Amino acid sequence: MAPTAEQSITQGEEQYRELLAYVTGAASRTASAYEVEVRVFRGVLALGRTLLRLFFESRAATRPTGPVVGVDGTALAYHDRRPVTYLSVFGKLVFWRHTFAAPGQAMVSPLDAELSLPERCYSDLLREWTGFGSTDASFREVAASLERILGWPLSVQALETTAREDAVDVAAFYERPVEAEAAVAEAATILVAQADGKGVPMVQPPTERPARRGKGHPSNRLREAVVTALYTIQPYPRTPEAVAAALLRDPDRPTPGPRPRPVNKELRATLDGKAVAVERLAARAQRREGPQITDRVALTDGAEALQDKLRAALPGYTLVLDIIHAVEYLWDAANALLGERHPERTAWVRGHLLALLRGQTDQVVTALTAAADEPTLSATRQKAIAATIRYYRRNAPYMHYDQYLARGWPIGTGVIESACGHLVKDRMDQAGMRWTKNGAHAILDLRAVRLTDDWDPYWAFHRLRQHQRLYRTAASTPLAPEALALAYHAAA
Repeated sequence: MAPTAEQSITQGEEQYRELLAYVTGAASRTASAYEVEVRVFRGVLALGRTLLRLFFESRAATRPTGPVVGVDGTALAYHDRRPVTYLSVFGKLVFWRHTFAAPGQAMVSPLDAELSLPERCYSDLLREWTGFGSTDASFREVAASLERILGWPLSVQALETTAREDAVDVAAFYERPVEAEAAVAEAATILVAQADGKGVPMVQPPTERPARRGKGHPSNRLREAVVTALYTIQPYPRTPEAVAAALLRDPDRPTPGPRPRPVNKELRATLDGKAVAVERLAARAQRREGPQITDRVALTDGAEALQDKLRAALPGYTLVLDIIHAVEYLWDAANALLGERHPERTAWVRGHLLALLRGQTDQVVTALTAAADEPTLSATRQKAIAATIRYYRRNAPYMHYDQYLARGWPIGTGVIESACGHLVKDRMDQAGMRWTKNGAHAILDLRAVRLTDDWDPYWAFHRLRQHQRLYRTAASTPLAPEALALAYHAAA
């Protein structure tokens, strides 16, 4: 039988006095700081559990006066008090609340809506904590860490399930109008879209698994996660010489001024393919439109299939080839012509790189074509140079770097390259991991929310949407927890 409110008050007072007596009494005078800290922390957890139970008991003590109606408006009669389980960061609690029922109707407790209780027993705070951890570490590691800290176990299956449930509102969250500080928004006049892909190891369906895997046969298959980035940024004009010096890491290059930072950067990833990813990117880009936007840029690494989709979905955007990939092809050609240890290799790259940055791609292609005709070159080296020539010829319409630099546009896909590694690979490709599509999507969505610093706003939005789904009413109490404000003050 659960203790009464009076018993909980008495228990809480005793727990507090015991902690106070311990830290000021003889028992702590010979204890180490570690021992006292552990004892106090465990005592605070126990006190928190008592206080939370007292809160629930106090709220559940009064019987609702009614009228209470079902989902379809049917009047419900008082039934009895029924228990509900609530698994909080302080541990498991069970409290009894008044319920109402009618023939053919689901039983209703008005208190559930007043408290905005989640559908299952796991508290919103506990789920937010586990979700935050699961975006970075494996479910097993998160469960082990929580057990170490809180003192009670949480199953890996529960973490997987709650992650899928708590990611359901990510798409709706990013469909809201984008808000930004007026001064920053007015200065950030360039709207930038980027896209790239990264493989995710997937669970192989039983029907596709061979009875016996042969030597060298992979135990998993990769599925491409298409990553997209969208942001606005201020113009940042540069000269070809300054960019070349930075790309080649010249030791005596002048120190550049402060670079503008992306504003309202939004990262997303999907396993549904390039077409879906780009379609969603275009829809989000449309919501970013405003009178302050003067230029629209789409950056890619030169993958033709992705370029075609971006060009079709974002017709008002200028497609730009990532300069880093262009330089990589230039180094390949230099290695083929001169060798990796040739003393003039860097100077050769510098000259051709400056030509590219000055918008002279045709001249570079002409020079490479002439160099490839050198009869002393091996077939392998000629093949490497030919690959660079083909790459430049196909991407020449997207390599007007002189114009891009003069207008202050970004010419590198650093944002999306970083996102592919940080958003996808660092979490999804950890040792031994295999993913189902739904499980991968949930973690990719939540990880994107975290990496774009939208975690707290998303969870406030998610709790509101969850309440509306469960109770079909607006939340009657603020859903942003006081703990959030406390966390901000503690971090200051």
